[in-house]
Amino acid sequence: MLTPHGGILQDLIERDASKKEELLAETSTLKSLNLTDRQLCDLELILNGGFSPLTGFNTKTDYESICNNMRLASGEIWSIPITLDVSEETSKIFSENERVVLRDPRDDAPLAIITIADIYKPNKEEEAKKVFRGDPEHPAIRYLLDTAGDYYIGGSLDAINLPKHYDYTEFRKTPAQLRSEFQSRHWNKVVAFQTRNPMHRAHRELTVRAAKDKLANILIHPVVGLTKPGDIDHHTRVKVYQEIIKKYPNGMAKLALLPLAMRMAGDREAVWHAIIRKNYGATHFIVGRDHAGPGSNSKGVDFYGPYDAQTLVEKFAKELEIEVVPFRMVTYLPDEDRYSPIDLVSSGTKTCSISGTELRKRLRDGTHIPEWFSYPEVVQILRTSHPPRPSQGFALYLSGLPFSGVQALSFALQATFNQFQGGRHITLLDEDSVNAEALPFIVSELVRSGAGVIIANAKEVHQFSQYINLKKTVSKAGSFITVSIETPLDVCKSNDRSGFYSTEAGEAAISNFKSIDDAEVSADLSIEDSLNVAIQKIVLYLEEQGFFKF
Repeated sequence: MLTPHGGILQDLIERDASKKEELLAETSTLKSLNLTDRQLCDLELILNGGFSPLTGFNTKTDYESICNNMRLASGEIWSIPITLDVSEETSKIFSENERVVLRDPRDDAPLAIITIADIYKPNKEEEAKKVFRGDPEHPAIRYLLDTAGDYYIGGSLDAINLPKHYDYTEFRKTPAQLRSEFQSRHWNKVVAFQTRNPMHRAHRELTVRAAKDKLANILIHPVVGLTKPGDIDHHTRVKVYQEIIKKYPNGMAKLALLPLAMRMAGDREAVWHAIIRKNYGATHFIVGRDHAGPGSNSKGVDFYGPYDAQTLVEKFAKELEIEVVPFRMVTYLPDEDRYSPIDLVSSGTKTCSISGTELRKRLRDGTHIPEWFSYPEVVQILRTSHPPRPSQGFALYLSGLPFSGVQALSFALQATFNQFQGGRHITLLDEDSVNAEALPFIVSELVRSGAGVIIANAKEVHQFSQYINLKKTVSKAGSFITVSIETPLDVCKSNDRSGFYSTEAGEAAISNFKSIDDAEVSADLSIEDSLNVAIQKIVLYLEEQGFFKF
């Protein structure tokens, strides 16, 4: 078994166990900082030794060295900054050499005490360019510039507790626990497999082939912290992994979960992943095609080259000591009922494959997924968590000027939808009667549960920023469909029996209103018709999208 990165497994929980009570008593005298979800993941891997040789969050010296050289200031390879970001306002609360309690945001539990070495303002543009290659559409860059605080706090940690988990606890292993288990099983060689997606027969095949090639055992080590926005939730994935692990020869493979906050940083992230797996006891690491890459931007340009990750990890492989196992793409040979590496398939041989896009389409449409592609137990799990379109929830957002007919259309649509078979509950929410801050949560939960939600923006013009937040939140739970009601202003005024348009509020509505089509986001559907025609157009659109079947 390889020694941990840097020579020592920095298990801070074990190191500080003898002074835990003393540290807990000290917390009552110190200021506190509640962590973000990303920081919570980072902290757990610092405390349990997964991020060895780190013993705290990056100081400015280490941060700049990592960005510029992919090394800590002390010389060890380290490719991703691990920073404790805070707002400018928060940064002014603390000072250098101060000790601060880091708390779990879920239950306020004290997890560690940081001794602040420095508080610094990073050059985020340089970080974006050097660590993530600078494309503003990269998800890590969007997080860095739009969400992360503008100041970083560096310093060493005293460990109190790991964050508590209440799900899949039997698969949540620290590096020390996995290393001990490998030794007790006499697993001298371990091939680690990283994934953030469900696994299918091809994944089982390629990992078994890698293990046989290296005369090793297999560590299936999926990420269950933060992954790419839009990825399948970890509960669904872990259920899949539990089924997949049964398909390996007895005693060959082990499943353990990694609480990592991925950055989707491609080649740099692949080096980081290799270091982490080395700390967890792996001797070999499978590096895939476009490993840890977020795909392509809106212009179709890939953020990373397909083999950038393999090239960079190979460059550092000797120093890291962990052996890189290149991901060998496999394909199914129907005439022989087996999988084979693509590079070993003779020209003219019949092959079968299903892309990720095609799989999502089959799940959405409820069409057949063959057993040669995935195990029936896995398909059933995916179908349960991703039902076909007729069983999915959706949000229908109706936007228009006051007295444009939005209210009448919303009532008519609710009655129309409720008459259709299928059992989907249809909820009508008047935007002005629901708290604006609560609306995104309410709608997303209804959509997630399979309901159809009609949101009527009828009395006052909804602020565009609120619309964007609503759409962003609900889209994580299901489909968000925007319908722009393009009723002419003179018609709206003629419908106004209250005199609204003669007031300052009415004048403001006219001057401030921008239809969705004019506000940098195109509506899915624009309506300029009578009520009956509008209903027909919307119903036909939803049928085309698969939400209704007639």
